[in-house]
Amino acid sequence: MTHSKNFLASLLVAAPLGMAASGALAGGLSEPVAAPAPVMVPVAPASTDWTGFYAGAQLGYGRVDSDDFDDDADGAIYGVHGGYLYDFGSLVIGAEVDYDGTSITGESAGDEADFDSLARAKVRMGYDAGSWLPYVTAGVAQATTSGDLDADDTGNFAGLGIEYKRDDNWRLGWEVLQHQFEDFDGNDGLDIDATTATLRVSYVF
Repeated sequence: MTHSKNFLASLLVAAPLGMAASGALAGGLSEPVAAPAPVMVPVAPASTDWTGFYAGAQLGYGRVDSDDFDDDADGAIYGVHGGYLYDFGSLVIGAEVDYDGTSITGESAGDEADFDSLARAKVRMGYDAGSWLPYVTAGVAQATTSGDLDADDTGNFAGLGIEYKRDDNWRLGWEVLQHQFEDFDGNDGLDIDATTATLRVSYVF
């Protein structure tokens, strides 16, 4: 009789423990496995160093003024450029050559002068503002004309501009230049002023 009572007591204690263990195992199997968190890879920003060779193209507007012209002459300009910049830290200095073709024609007493092209040799000096480069520029320019005034002459120019570094290879810019040609092609008193404004895109090598 004593053995029967001990057996029943052990059974009563073991049964709830077994059920609890079974529930714990079942609950453990049904728990979801957490997915690993995504890893964010930062995108490297464009370098702020402006040093390097570059080349590109420009498109814009030009106006030619002279006391000998009946009216101001204006039209589209388009061309190419290439140069080199060196970044000293805050100061950026470089040199550039560019060439513009034009669709500008001036008239004087029935005579026409077609302004075929402008070629320039530039010095550039700017301020390194990170992704932006405001700058001033100056140099010599050669204008070529055809029609009743078939000639070419050399003058000077100065201007300003700004460039934005989109990434390490591409730059976008805007530039305004003022040109002066005195006694054009040796014609006493034939002074010609030209203003150009262009949008530029450049590729850095």
